[in-house]
Amino acid sequence: MSDEHKQDQNNDENLYKAYMMKTKNDIHTSPSLSEEEQKEIIKVGSNTARNATVMISLAILLLILPLMTLITYLYYGIGGKANTMIDVVGKTIYVTEPNVSLEEMEIESEIGLFSMNVNFDTFKRIGSEDYLAEKVDVYFGLDKPKFPEKISFLEQLPPMGYGIDVVKDGQKMYHPDAGVPFNMSDEWDVLKGLPDGTVAEAYLSFSELMKPNEIEKALPKEMEIRWLAVDTGLEAKQMDKEGVPITPIGYPAQVDSTTWSPFDGDQTNEEVFLDILKLLEKNEQTAEIVSKIKSLEIKERREYVEDKGILIYGAVVTGPVPELRKLEQMKVVRAIKVGEVKLWNWK
Repeated sequence: MSDEHKQDQNNDENLYKAYMMKTKNDIHTSPSLSEEEQKEIIKVGSNTARNATVMISLAILLLILPLMTLITYLYYGIGGKANTMIDVVGKTIYVTEPNVSLEEMEIESEIGLFSMNVNFDTFKRIGSEDYLAEKVDVYFGLDKPKFPEKISFLEQLPPMGYGIDVVKDGQKMYHPDAGVPFNMSDEWDVLKGLPDGTVAEAYLSFSELMKPNEIEKALPKEMEIRWLAVDTGLEAKQMDKEGVPITPIGYPAQVDSTTWSPFDGDQTNEEVFLDILKLLEKNEQTAEIVSKIKSLEIKERREYVEDKGILIYGAVVTGPVPELRKLEQMKVVRAIKVGEVKLWNWK
């Protein structure tokens, strides 16, 4: 190896050693962070990460909520599901609650997230006027209803709750072959004790089954027949096959010319009644919850009526109290239950 080459090698080694020494000095002389400063850096990093997570989550929610709302509207809108539910609710009222009507044009629906609330008022005819009976709110989680929330404006408050006891407590009309579980003379005494200048609602139980067109001929003229209770083959037993009390079902006695009523005269009331039973048969769970009735047995009762025809065992009437008292002398009236009473308003 030449002297010149050795000299170059020595120069390279000296440069390398000088560079390494400078690097070590730089490391020892570079500024270091205190423990508090290091904690602050970690804290800032943690907050930044958390804020980023929150913002990402909010962005996802802002994207998902409109999508979920759209899905809800499509669920209730496609195929008219919302209209079907409202239709079932309204028609259930007509055939399970005697002398009760509603204004379908006033039914309000509010769609929430995978839910819908249906709100409406019901009315009772006492004398010649319709009085507010209840404000009703029915909540649907998708197509599953919950027990309705009701505010009653009646003097005789309806039984509260849902099930067998409610049916028993609310029973006011009885089949000719079924026992009457109250003292009938007591109810006639109630009617006799009311002032002459009042009008009242009365629930009649007949001593025999009658055809619808025979009812008006059998009762005094100075009263209005509001609702007819139909014999469906179960009322005489008063129980269904599982031992659950059977409640009356029926329909309004008169044509209602208002545009929102299903009993508007386009078909006979009997035909409309049977059509409603077919609708409720497909939506029986909803009808049972809306009507507070544990067992409707729609299919069995519909088939019986279609086979035997419509026969009436009870009715709701309203009119002046002095006229209602005359019913005591009529053999066709087996029992009476006095309903709502109002000051004179007769036509």
